[in-house]
Amino acid sequence: MSNLMTGAEMVVRALQDQGVDTIFGYPGGAVLPIYDALFHQDQIKHVLVRHEQGAAHAAEGYARSSGKVGVLLVTSGPGATNTITGLTDALMDSIPLICITGQVPTHLIGSDAFQECDTVGITRHCTKHNYLVRQVEDLARILHEAFYVAQNGRPGPVVIDIPKDVQFALGAYLLPDRIEHKTYKPKLDGDADKIAQAVAMMATARRPIFYTGGGVVNSGLEASSLLRELAGLTGFPVTSTLMGLGAFPASDKQWIGMLGMHGTFEANNAMHDCDLMIAVGARFDDRITGRLDAFSPGSKKIHIDIDPSSINKNVKIDLGIVGDCSHVLRQLVDAYRAQGKQPDAGALARWWAQIDKWRARRSLSFKASDTVIKPQYAVQRLYELTKSRDVYITTEVGQHQMWAAQHYHFDEPNRWMTSGGLGTMGYGLPAAIGAQMAHPQALVIDIAGEASILMNIQEMSTALQYRLPVKIFILNNEYMGMVRQWQELLHGGRYSESYSEALPDFVKLAEAYGAHGIRCSDPADLDAAIMEMIDIPRPVIFDCIVDKTENCLPMIPSGKAHNEMIMPDEDADMGTMIDAPGKMLV
Repeated sequence: MSNLMTGAEMVVRALQDQGVDTIFGYPGGAVLPIYDALFHQDQIKHVLVRHEQGAAHAAEGYARSSGKVGVLLVTSGPGATNTITGLTDALMDSIPLICITGQVPTHLIGSDAFQECDTVGITRHCTKHNYLVRQVEDLARILHEAFYVAQNGRPGPVVIDIPKDVQFALGAYLLPDRIEHKTYKPKLDGDADKIAQAVAMMATARRPIFYTGGGVVNSGLEASSLLRELAGLTGFPVTSTLMGLGAFPASDKQWIGMLGMHGTFEANNAMHDCDLMIAVGARFDDRITGRLDAFSPGSKKIHIDIDPSSINKNVKIDLGIVGDCSHVLRQLVDAYRAQGKQPDAGALARWWAQIDKWRARRSLSFKASDTVIKPQYAVQRLYELTKSRDVYITTEVGQHQMWAAQHYHFDEPNRWMTSGGLGTMGYGLPAAIGAQMAHPQALVIDIAGEASILMNIQEMSTALQYRLPVKIFILNNEYMGMVRQWQELLHGGRYSESYSEALPDFVKLAEAYGAHGIRCSDPADLDAAIMEMIDIPRPVIFDCIVDKTENCLPMIPSGKAHNEMIMPDEDADMGTMIDAPGKMLV
């Protein structure tokens, strides 16, 4: 096969050589040569989205669920600018994406040509790296480099902006094995002396905790396996950020729940009172730390992260280890086994006894009802009825997202896809489409809110066109729930513009798209309705009518410390409580 080809053909060939089987995109004038090249091959599946933001989130869902790089293809100008939210989302949550954008011909750049914008300038601060390809001789190298940059080190999105004349130009194609990035070589192994120091600190800890984040998931299945092995060796409690759910099994006795603003009472108090914190692949986000000057004031802190800039960025660290989570965890497991010392068993037992006292508060409990569906109960029933299946969960953003994190339990990584850092309403449906494309036989459910789902509802057309049986499970409380909750608790009950008026009939909306619609408002009917949703072999919109005024608790108010949580029994007269399916608290 000749290596002489057009720039457009190089793009397609490079994607094939990088193992890409699915891309998400929307055509336009500045990328028509690439779309023409796609037309002449059948190795790569193109998914036509209905909005370029949808393409970015679908690529995120594909990447997050599969461990591969997500790819999107859009045109110049508004096509490129419509991806900005998705690119920023991917940057914040460390998701590897390649975003290929068309650009006006090179001789028109800077002339305010039709559908021209400064794509590299606009995306400079919302990508890990970006390129403007000015000559076809550079194109193959840049395409392969972009994949390397996107998935090595701390993953992230990379933009490749390709002018139309470069797409038409002829040039020599280079195979990936001939491409070597000369300067970007992330450090994978931790320094041996720091590994030894970390093990020594672990051996003398009396109140230790593993604080794990999305970096463990991004590092691959081996990292999750090694985390489980290290936790088993030490007997230390494990907590996780929103993005790290599933890296450590929720069913494991050492799991103490998610931490942070809506984390469990036991996880947040353990973080506050620990004497050794081992942060693995987490970045000390403000939703985790609360008030910085009161964050875990008595602990020594070990921070393991592949991104050197994360060390000491938000919180002062006692020992920083730069390296990939899977490599560093392997080093820690080997070193911990070799040193032969165990922490003080009595101190560790007392630490677990204290954690059990915090657990006894049952911070995720809520008031039971046989007349209205409680949103927590809806998620619990969804979990119980789907946990034995091959299931992937996405979410939109808001109260429903936090209830899903609290009450849907994950034992494996890559099964939970949510917008953590940016908090993007409209993420869940296109992300579910991406996950369903990656796992055609799996059950993919977007747990949504009635406000968030409308942000990218047009992607229902994408789901129908490609016969993707994604399920949208709406917790409909007729409010922008998290906004309403903050207004109630922090703004004197002044509900300024938080009521979701003029909502569509979601059942009729589903039918208008050619999907299946379900509405349920009675707790007694919920299980049967969920099973109907699962069994329908096409897209479903499930309108679950829930308690309109339920708050998502526990909650650390903005500006407060970990041990200053609003708890369920402090919010209202809770009466009969429920903390697990079928388990009542009086």
